[in-house]
Amino acid sequence: MIIMGDDAQRVKDRDAQEYNIQAARAVAESVRSTLGPKGMDKMLVDSMGDVTITNDGVTILTEMDIDNPTAEMIVEVAETQEDEAGDGTTTAVAIAGELLKNAEELLNQEIHPTAVINGFHLASQEARSAVDEVSESVTPDDTELLQKVAETSMTGKSSELDKELLARLVVETVEAVTVEADDGSYVVDLQNANIETQTGRGTGESELLHGAVVDKDPVHDNMPSEFEHADILLLDEAIEIEETDVDTTVNVDSPGQLQQFLDQEEKELREKVQHIVDSGADVVFCQKGIDDMAQHYLAKEGVLAVRRTKKSDIGFLRDVVGGAVVSDVTSVTEADLGHGSVQRDGDDELFYVEGHGDEAHGVTLLLRGATDHVVDEIERGVEDALDVVSTTVSDGRVVSGGGAIEVEVARKLRSYASTVSGREQLAIEAFADAVELVPRVLAGNAGLDSIDTLVNIREAHEDGDVHAGLNVFSGDVEDTFDAGVVEPAHSKEQALSSATEAANLVLKIDDIIAADELSTSGDGDEGGAPGGAGGMGGMGGMGGAM
Repeated sequence: MIIMGDDAQRVKDRDAQEYNIQAARAVAESVRSTLGPKGMDKMLVDSMGDVTITNDGVTILTEMDIDNPTAEMIVEVAETQEDEAGDGTTTAVAIAGELLKNAEELLNQEIHPTAVINGFHLASQEARSAVDEVSESVTPDDTELLQKVAETSMTGKSSELDKELLARLVVETVEAVTVEADDGSYVVDLQNANIETQTGRGTGESELLHGAVVDKDPVHDNMPSEFEHADILLLDEAIEIEETDVDTTVNVDSPGQLQQFLDQEEKELREKVQHIVDSGADVVFCQKGIDDMAQHYLAKEGVLAVRRTKKSDIGFLRDVVGGAVVSDVTSVTEADLGHGSVQRDGDDELFYVEGHGDEAHGVTLLLRGATDHVVDEIERGVEDALDVVSTTVSDGRVVSGGGAIEVEVARKLRSYASTVSGREQLAIEAFADAVELVPRVLAGNAGLDSIDTLVNIREAHEDGDVHAGLNVFSGDVEDTFDAGVVEPAHSKEQALSSATEAANLVLKIDDIIAADELSTSGDGDEGGAPGGAGGMGGMGGMGGAM
């Protein structure tokens, strides 16, 4: 009985599993070379010709033109890791790929996928417990340790050259937006931290400002540029003559009639400006346009006005100075105004706005770099560091980096495997081998022998040194915690959890059915085998992007 169309494609059983595993591994291997301080960068060129140079895992995977459903599942691992932990995306994806590689070897030994899935699930639980067991506690007051966490996150990225300064700024930023909850836990609200970038200056000139930065000019040269104590209006309405909704034609018989129209327009603009003046506003940040005539009247009244302010800046200014965002200038009152100081930096052409009062909060991290490419990559590195430090403060635990935690977890998993009966024991040991991919890749990317390095780290852990990891710069095995290579425990737990769930999801699939419309290469006549994977969505699309 034929129940599918002639052009439909289907891959079943071991062929389907092999197809899915190969697709997932291709994604993992595409970012593996970026792992660690000695990792390489990728150049990504999109369809518009825009170039991105980065070694940030989630940026690489989201920018790649991936056209394969299984590969997209692995990309979701990176996105989940980024959302939950802020960093460790490359680690999570690489472990997921290695889990599937080891699972494939077990499947070739006629071990059923269900046994592998169960073993991976047990190993993941035990691995997360092992991470918690060897983690060290940290508090928001431990600035030195938090700075090491930030430096570790930025090592290997473009921000590394000035990582000490940037790490200090990151920690100060997190401290500024951290509050203690009623239950004694700490909550970090990064919504109150804004990042602005500026090109043409060195990264070492980056700074943290308490308040907001607005990269705009006054609309009129005769306006004041600074206020020590300003009443600030945030306006989401144009200070212009409102146009009619329909096209209108007006015939005039004399210059006097035309002058009446002009006088009426001028009157409307005067009234709008007068509403602003009557409210007591000294400064106006307008999200939309300001008519030339209105600019003249505002300058005459001594009001500083800025037009075309970004929506995101308006929202952040509301947090900084208080007040409300007004959408109707005729209804503005003194109660709608925020309060703060406004200063103008003529060299950088920036406004610095600092809030006054108990309701005022918000800081801005002003990042500087020589070129757009440089400052974009610095911004990505700093954003990751902010997420990592905030996660550390909220979670309160850190672990050793440099592959130390992975080797310790693998050692505990092998010990745990001996207590598990059945074929799940083999899956747990395969999980342990997959976790050790991290120190092996760190060594390989640093030009070191990965096998010798792994053996040396294992030996140190067997002797009881749970913090022994790889110094990629010297090639030595040392106590990475004392050396300042520190990572959040939550990030490691999340990476293990996400990688396991993705691998198990892939292993559970034993049948792929694709309509002809999903095909991106080939004519659809070559159905069935994994060798025709390009016709089933796409290793062709992804291969071209790598």
